[in-house]
Amino acid sequence: MKIDIGILGMGYVGLPLAIVMAEKYKVIGFDVDRNRISSLKMGIDKKKDVTSKKIIKTDLTYSNKPESLKNCNIYIVTVPTPIKNNKLPDFTFLKNASKIISKYLKIGDIVIYESTVYPGATEEICIPILEISSLKINKDFYVGYSPERINVGDQVNTLKTIPKIVSASNKYSLKKIKKLYESIIDAEVHPVSSIKIAESAKVIENVQRDVNIAFVNELAMMFKSFKIDIHEVLNAACTKWNFLNFRPGLVGGHCIGIDPYYLAHKSISMGYKPEILFSARKINEEIPNFVLKDLKQKLSFHKIKTSKAKVLFLGITFKENTSDIRNSKALSLALGLKKTCKNILICDPYLKGEDLNLEFEFTSNLPEEQKFDVLVLAVAHSLFLKIKPLTLLSKVGFVYDIKAVFEPHEKIYRL
Repeated sequence: MKIDIGILGMGYVGLPLAIVMAEKYKVIGFDVDRNRISSLKMGIDKKKDVTSKKIIKTDLTYSNKPESLKNCNIYIVTVPTPIKNNKLPDFTFLKNASKIISKYLKIGDIVIYESTVYPGATEEICIPILEISSLKINKDFYVGYSPERINVGDQVNTLKTIPKIVSASNKYSLKKIKKLYESIIDAEVHPVSSIKIAESAKVIENVQRDVNIAFVNELAMMFKSFKIDIHEVLNAACTKWNFLNFRPGLVGGHCIGIDPYYLAHKSISMGYKPEILFSARKINEEIPNFVLKDLKQKLSFHKIKTSKAKVLFLGITFKENTSDIRNSKALSLALGLKKTCKNILICDPYLKGEDLNLEFEFTSNLPEEQKFDVLVLAVAHSLFLKIKPLTLLSKVGFVYDIKAVFEPHEKIYRL
């Protein structure tokens, strides 16, 4: 049977997947964002996850018209699963994608979900919407779940090299889905016994990181009161073979800072309130405020008037080497600092000023000819690792190195 694939969602997950799938199959890259599709048709990924060269040379059709999906027989859903303001799961994008597919679903079609959800969500939320088509699961069509594992900005661990978990609504579709992913990636394709197992595996991957980072963040706050360098402590502890090398820092983005709330929501609905999970979230959400307070104390120590301090803020995205600012705690910190420090220059090589739409002075290039009272390294973009921070300081200035990338110095403070 000829395989025609429709991938719904052309973000940091869907676009790389579409590019790789198009090497072997006919692919429609669908997104409801007309501007996003227009850019991709011109070979431009404004998120900078895929190069223009790769986009242009790939035989791939981009569309924002749902009817373009009507001839597909495999649908892959890679839309965002954010949270609402009240921290509850927001399935709007997932439901809308499922509704679109239901209009064109045919006998024998397979629908694969890659978006992160809580255990049971695919069967409880997505399949009933697909069945609006009057077709029945495992009789007329099939569903799979294969969680995305894209690490934004990572050029080493990529789609083709990361092991892929696959699951499906029955053994027939599991075999088909496993074969599909085996045809496009070099890494292991790992089948599991149920969709719920795959959903669970994905969500705990990110929850585990959140909890581990929260532990070292709490240590960082604790050891700062002891006047002990937490980074030297961690370096020493890491000489033991089984010590886990997590480092303190800002925890944001659309995965680690979001997925714990999905798992917690499901757990609470089943009668169990998680303790460690919520404690970790509370600690990691507090870090920007802790850094802000510490920054103000350092300003006072250096006898720098907060209202007149000239600040260079390095990095505003949620992590290094990406243009993604969703749930960025670096941005939260900058906004908090701006309430008292009016003279802040944001420097981020992965963004343009208009991307922020905020009242910040902004540059994409390092202002090497200027001097600053405070240099805050919030995001460890590769470009920043090469700079000599002390050369950018005024006579009274200091560096606040949240990521601990600069060599220790009396004028360089760390989280």
